[in-house]
Amino acid sequence: MYAAMTHPAVFLKDVHLTLPSRAGNVDILRGVSLTVRPGEAVGVVGPSGSGKTTLLMVIAGLEQANSGEVVVAGQSLAGRSEDELAAFRRDNVGIVFQSFHLIPTMTALENVAVPLEFRGAANATETAADKLTRAGLGHRLTHYPGQLSGGEQQRVAIARALASGARIILADEPTGNLDHDTGEQIIDLLFGLRASDGAALVLVTHDRDLAARCDRIAEVRDGRIVAGAEP
Repeated sequence: MYAAMTHPAVFLKDVHLTLPSRAGNVDILRGVSLTVRPGEAVGVVGPSGSGKTTLLMVIAGLEQANSGEVVVAGQSLAGRSEDELAAFRRDNVGIVFQSFHLIPTMTALENVAVPLEFRGAANATETAADKLTRAGLGHRLTHYPGQLSGGEQQRVAIARALASGARIILADEPTGNLDHDTGEQIIDLLFGLRASDGAALVLVTHDRDLAARCDRIAEVRDGRIVAGAEP
């Protein structure tokens, strides 16, 4: 577990991102500012195409802003190489996608343990087994993704995101591929585990009832945060 952060978990100021397309450059983010406190859960809502997922990509360092400040876990992401950004994500950020992104030739245990091994954790297998057990999958450690239901695969993905003690969890429509009841179970798990670990959560969702479970809702429209940018 990391020591408590004294700085914001996420600090964005006047962030702009323009991406090329066949029709020309497209302004995706147009002056986004957002502050997320350590341990805070922020739901991000808005219409399709408004820039919600791109916002998560910028926070994770998977897209680099053209201008503005991006400071995550107290570290500026400006000017970093791809290798530096990958190391930053490994040490600070857990990501849960709508699609589970599990490696099909690895067991549930291996899917969680291998990233820990890359990080140099001496007890990677034990940590992975503990996190999977907390996620309700202690009896499925040796099963492959193809042998797991969609809900079980997302539980593995959540265990993987949280196993390293990440300071910040980014979740992009984590229940989008699940039925309603399974989705509710997954959200209960996500909120429960991240709260017990003290991680901040930025949750992109189209479901305002789900967003309302967060401490605050940030609304994105046309590449801007129009409400909820500050605690």
